[in-house]
This record gives sequence, C-alpha cells and structure tokens, in this order.
Amino acid sequence: MSIIQTIRDRAAWIITGAIALALIAFIVQDSFHSSNLFGGQTTTMGTVNGKKIEAVQFEERYKRAEDQYRQAGYPLNDMMRQNIRESLWNEYVDDAIMQDKYQDLGISVSDAELSDILYGDNPPQDLRQQFTDPNTGQYDVNAAYQQIQALRKQKNTPMYESFFNQYLPALRKSRQKEKYLSLLSHSLYIPKWMVEKANADNTKKASIAYVMTPYSTVSDSAVKVTDQTIAEYVNLHKNEYKQDASRNIEYVMFDASPTSEDSAAVLAQTVALKEEFIKTDDDHAFLVRNGSESNFTDAFEMKSDIRSEKADSIIALAAGQVLGPYQENGSYVMAKMLEKRVIPDSVKVRHILVKSADQSGISLDDAAAKKRIDSVVDAIRRGANFDSLVVKVSDDAGSKNTGGVYEFSSRQMPSISKEFAETAFYGKAGDKKTVRVENPAYTGYHYIEVLQQKKFEPAYKIAIFSKPILPSDETINREMGLASQFAGESRDKKQFDENVRKHNYNKIVASEIKPLDAMIMGLGSSRELVKWAYDAKPGAVADIPFQVEDKFVVPVVTQIFEEGVMSPQKARPLVESILLNQEKAKQIAAKIGSAATLEAVAQATGQTVAKEDSIMFSSFFIPNVGQEYKVIGAAFNKDFQNKISPPITGNLGVYVIKTEGITEVPNANLADIGQQQLVLKQNKMRAFSNPMLITEILKKTVTIKDNRYKFF
Repeated sequence: MSIIQTIRDRAAWIITGAIALALIAFIVQDSFHSSNLFGGQTTTMGTVNGKKIEAVQFEERYKRAEDQYRQAGYPLNDMMRQNIRESLWNEYVDDAIMQDKYQDLGISVSDAELSDILYGDNPPQDLRQQFTDPNTGQYDVNAAYQQIQALRKQKNTPMYESFFNQYLPALRKSRQKEKYLSLLSHSLYIPKWMVEKANADNTKKASIAYVMTPYSTVSDSAVKVTDQTIAEYVNLHKNEYKQDASRNIEYVMFDASPTSEDSAAVLAQTVALKEEFIKTDDDHAFLVRNGSESNFTDAFEMKSDIRSEKADSIIALAAGQVLGPYQENGSYVMAKMLEKRVIPDSVKVRHILVKSADQSGISLDDAAAKKRIDSVVDAIRRGANFDSLVVKVSDDAGSKNTGGVYEFSSRQMPSISKEFAETAFYGKAGDKKTVRVENPAYTGYHYIEVLQQKKFEPAYKIAIFSKPILPSDETINREMGLASQFAGESRDKKQFDENVRKHNYNKIVASEIKPLDAMIMGLGSSRELVKWAYDAKPGAVADIPFQVEDKFVVPVVTQIFEEGVMSPQKARPLVESILLNQEKAKQIAAKIGSAATLEAVAQATGQTVAKEDSIMFSSFFIPNVGQEYKVIGAAFNKDFQNKISPPITGNLGVYVIKTEGITEVPNANLADIGQQQLVLKQNKMRAFSNPMLITEILKKTVTIKDNRYKFF
C-alpha cells in the first residue's frame, strides 16, 4: 500500500506528531469572519515584543488543521475548537519568544540530526509504533526510510504537506526546546554554604512566651477602609492585583424551549408513523424518509451497549415488534426489533486486501483485482506462507507488520465494512472467505480467515426512530417578539432596569467574561454575544436579541475592565480584610503602647501570656496557634531574648513575643553535604525541565498584545 494510505490509515505523523509535541492539538475556532480579516481592519492578530502574528497565516494553519482532523475522524465541537485556538496561539507566542533564545545561544537542529531523530536509536513514538518488526520487536529503520522516501515523490499532496512542512518542522522545534531546557537545567548550582546554612537553621528549636491579641477584639465598625487606602495598597502590590480584560453584563432571557403543546404535537406525529414503521421492510429508507434523528445501523449490538433506559423492554420484543413512542433524551423514540442472534464479543482475524480503487489514486480493473485475490487464495491452499503474502500483496498497510491480523470487539462492528464484519462475527472460527467491499475509502477484495471468536452473547439488530421535541414556530415567534419588544424599549441601563421591574422579568448577572470566551455560564455557546460585549460601551443594550440555543437573550453591559491593575472597586473584596486587619493592628499596637513586659502587654490588651516550647525553624505552623511565619522568624531572633519584640502583625492577630531559649536538635538522618547538593539540584532540574513552566516564566519577560477577540 502507498505511503499516502499508510499515513491516512494510521494518521500517525499528523495526529501523534501534532498532539505529542503540543503544537497542534485540536480544531481551531470557526473560520474568521471576512469582515474582520479583509474588511479594512488590521490583519495583525497580536504581537510578541513587536513581532507580528498575522491573521492570514493563522487562518491558513487553522484550515490545514481542520482538514487534517476532519479526515482523521476527530469529532468537532466548541470545546475542541476553543482548545486548538488556544494551543495554536500559544505555539505562535512560544515560537516568537524562543527563536531569539535559540539564536542567542546558537541552538539549531541540522539535517543530519533530524535524520538521526527519524532513523536513530530513539525515534518518535509514532514512527516506532508503525515500523516495529513484529517478529523482533525492534524498530525497522529500513521500512521507515523506504516509506518516507516514497512520500518524497508525492509532492503537492496533503500527506506530503503534512509530513515535510508540518511534522518535520515540529520535530526540529521540539528538539530545539529540549536542548534549551537541558542547558537551562544543567546551569543550576547549589552552593555548599547554602546547604550547610539550611542544615544549621533547620535543627534549631525555640521556646517563646507570647501575648496574642486577636483582630476580632476590634470591631469592624471602628475601622474604615477608603478607596484611596485600597488604591495605595494595590499600587504597592501591582503584580498581585493585575487583571485581564473582562466584561460584566446583565441579561434577560426569553425561553423558547418546547411547550407542552409542542411536545404533544411531536408525539402525535410520531404515533401517526408507528403503523408504517411496523409494516415496512426497508427500515433504513423509513428512517431517512421521515427525518429520524437516529441513523440506521445495520449491525448487531450487545444488551450492555444499548444506550437506553428501555433496554430491557427493547430486547424483550419479538422480531418486527415496535416499542413506543416513549420520551428519551429530548425526543420521542420508537424502537423496532429486527433480528436476534448470538455473536462473539470479540474476534481475531487475518486478511489480505487487494484494492481496485481508493482515495490515494489506486486504480485497478475490478476483474484484475478479483483475479489477484483468487491467485492469493490458491497460493495459500497450496501451502504458501500467509505472512509473506501479506507483505508482498496486501494493500492494507495497517496490518502489514502483523501478518494481516486484527482483533475487533463487537462494539467496533458499525465502523467495519459490513461484509468484513459479517464474515468475522456471523460465521465461526476457522471460516475462510473472500468478500468484495465497497465504501467511501476504498473498493476491493478481502480474503479473510477467522482465527478466534470469544465470549458468545445474545445480540440484537434494532432500528431506532427518534423525533426531537422542538419548539413550534408559534413558540419561537412569541418569545422572539417579547425579546425584541424588550430590547426596543430598553435603550440604556436605566430603561433596562425599569422594564425588568415593569414586566417582572428575571435579571441574570454574568461576570468576568473574557475576550475569547466561547460560552457564558448558564447560557451555553454564546460567542457572538461575547463579541458584542467587547464592542459595546457601559450601559449599552443590544439592539436585537441574541439567539442562544432555544433562548433569546437581551444583554446590557454593566462594567468594563481593561487589562492592567485592578480599580479600588474591583480590588475591594480581595484586599478589604487585609486592610481592616492592618488598621486594627495599629489600634492594638496603640493599646500596647510602651509596655516593656509581656505581663504589661497582656494587661493592656485584656489577654493572657502563653508559652510554646517546641517551635522548629523549619515549621510551617505554631502548635495551638496556626500558620504565622512572621512569629516563627521572630522566635529565632536573639535580640528578643533580652527584651520583648515590638508588635508583630500576623494572620490572626497581633503578637508580642519574648524568646526564652534557642537550642539545637541534632538530625542523624541527614545525608552528607554532597548528596544533599545533588538531591536539591535534581529537584530543581525537574522543575526547569517542564516546557510549560518555562514558557509561562518567559512570557513574563516579554510584552504580548493579544487581539484575537477581534477575529474570532
């Protein structure tokens, strides 16, 4: 079989290379709107330290990824599109950051090194899996080389483009990243003095006496935290209170989901079809003709695979009987028993395939293909080696290295060609048969030997008719009319709120909506609404309702947060308690005044003197107190052995301590200094070997401007 078909069947170079290398993982978001890309607006999607990421090139890569994953049979959904959009963007950002690093350090991957990656002792996992000799278990370098060289001759084909223009560049980048991370991790050094200092500190134990005055002793009403105080605090801690761009909205939702009348109408339509469903001899045509949401599957399935709450009732039907209509998963359903039989849960077969045509361009006269498979059968009957014939004749690259052997479970029957599946599952072990197969992927002849069948169970061929319960035009038009009227009467936030009260509508709040969000919590997929929110001003109400699934939504923008440092209003919930405690600490410190003894402090604050005699320097907690790092540190300050400490602002209250003694607790389990240095270095090397961690760190060293929300 050709290299093209090999790659198509296995999708190894496309899928594994893309996923394993974390370069292209899923499908990109829906196609760019032409008004955004070519309507006079900027075509620059973003920049990394001034390096442009162009939307046109991004879209080209998106289209290639979409085609590849669709051909590979991957399911397409909004979550996968969102993931690939993020993955593809991160790849662009990573490339923009790392290319400068590679150039500065002279990190490159030569053609000879790339060849060693492909054909050396440690090839990529996908190639190793595809070209491992089943007899020796070793990577077959020659087979891999021949396949790749064959692909070189297939220029201007999708497979050539995928391998040479995507997969190989991905390997180069992956190896460059490996070299960079290796250099980074091996640049670490742990000084001997640092280990010795840590050992000395961690064997120390302190005994203290202390007075703790809880913040709760000061009423919240006695402290005022102003916006100015919050702003000053946030400006001193900018890195901790950064915010991404986001929007807050409020919205009213008009539900156009099916009414009881709509459900009754669908039920009546389904009931009217039942008699025809019972009598028809062509169930496939019946389902298609009557718009069934369930497709016809001409295969048997075990009871455990029947995805229905009515499974027991369905399998109890006699052939030709129909169960239903009954309601299930938002549809009215009828199940018809077509046939029952006992089949194996799994089978093992071997085969040889001779194609007459396929998508890669194989073209052979059907009679010639039949003659070739007949000659194969004749050779086998005369004692020819089956494995050798597979290698020489079979057009199925997926089983060339396994002697033509496949193992299937009954759950895979719908995905196997009908004629092949019937031979494997409906016959018996030892059967040998030639069948002709014609499907969208290829046409040709299989010679099949059934080697083994296991675990026989009852199986059922069932036709399922399902009609979704959808809202009627009347329901949709009524709710859309109400939503449109509300939008027309509510031209600003004030009118929006007035009309909510007037009509007694339920107003819903959605906060922290990010520029690239595809969904709004509680609404579902709502990308167009998010885009509108980023084009609108505060107080703006949508001119017309947005349709989100079976709902009509009228939103109003309530708050706009730009990327940067939080405003006092937004930061208040996060920092108010901190500032309250700081102000309370000042009042408590004022009460303590110039007290020179713990007894005086206790008297001034109405507390008692307590003691703790086992505080370890390496501790995270103080027994009976909690997590108070400042107090732990102060306990080992020798200055406080002669006098009490000043007030210490802790997590739970204000502390004044006096150190009564510092002793050492020998640790006989400590390894020698050299071994400790090695362990510490290895731990840090593991952290610095994490590509995602390093990328996130490096992102903080560059300026990234992200305008993707304007294009998606």
